[in-house]
Amino acid sequence: MSQPERTNIEKLGEFGLIDHLTKNFDIDPVFTRYGVGDDAAILKNTADSTVVSTDMLVEGIHFDLMYHPLKHLGYKAVVVNLSDIYAMNARPHQITVSVAISNRFSVEAMDELYAGIQKACEFYHVDLVGGDTTTSKSGLIISVTALGQASSDKITYRNGASPGDLLVTTGDLGGAYIGLQLLEREKKVFMENPDIKPDLEDQDYLVGRLLKPEARKDIIEEFEKKQITPTSMIDISDGLASELFHLCDQSGVHGFIEEDMIPVAQETKEMAFKFNIDPTIAALSGGEDYELLFTIDPADRPKVLKMADATIIGEMTPTGEGIALHSKGGNIHPLKAQGWQHFNTK
Repeated sequence: MSQPERTNIEKLGEFGLIDHLTKNFDIDPVFTRYGVGDDAAILKNTADSTVVSTDMLVEGIHFDLMYHPLKHLGYKAVVVNLSDIYAMNARPHQITVSVAISNRFSVEAMDELYAGIQKACEFYHVDLVGGDTTTSKSGLIISVTALGQASSDKITYRNGASPGDLLVTTGDLGGAYIGLQLLEREKKVFMENPDIKPDLEDQDYLVGRLLKPEARKDIIEEFEKKQITPTSMIDISDGLASELFHLCDQSGVHGFIEEDMIPVAQETKEMAFKFNIDPTIAALSGGEDYELLFTIDPADRPKVLKMADATIIGEMTPTGEGIALHSKGGNIHPLKAQGWQHFNTK
């Protein structure tokens, strides 16, 4: 008797698996405006739309407790979910938190985790409204669901970009990835010789980019003040190149990035060179920056140029022109989405 066919999850990848599992699910348009396929789902209600997003952080996959303090981890677990809500041009109002813990965690350890969660709730003005706890046989698992609200005509999806739209990113990129390399280096040194003190002096910025990221609430507020509605938007969690591919795929367009316009902090550049890493590669493929990548109608260019922390880095083009990087040397290089692969075990 032949064995049934078996397809490894790795073959599909995260988004391919989601598409595969949900392709036959229908939505009821009376109650649901938009389901699987974007940074968050959109639920209908009487006046505004409800925006929902959920993320799971798993020890050993998404974080290492050797260098990730529990208080920072609790804060970050909230932020990565709120970032998805902001990526829909919406405002978060509530979260739920569920955790699975092994017997090596004490009440005091959970107090630290929830202290970080509380600090994030206070800073972003969201309410913790529910959750669950259960036992884990293999470390710590955190699942957070965020709920927000937005006017239906202001919600920004990934699929609204058109050829000619300008590509914009907030903040600076690559810092979280270089911060990870720094912490991994110090972890290795510590494992080889526990008596050596970690060399992290003057590295607060890079370490903070990884351990305590911030969601761009300020950008959504600035959109409202300047009357800007992006044509498409996504948060940068898996790397700039990967997120551009998502916008292009969902919108049915192509696009390019100007290398010399990619914002990279000086701290990131200096440490990247020490690790023999090209800062551009760190920005394109590093991930976990939790900045916003969005497109705008060219008519909004003057408004964006007046924004305090946004940089125009490229342009969307018609399908067929490719997804590319225009290098500092004047060459055009096809881009690859080489960011974080959730089911890549190699």
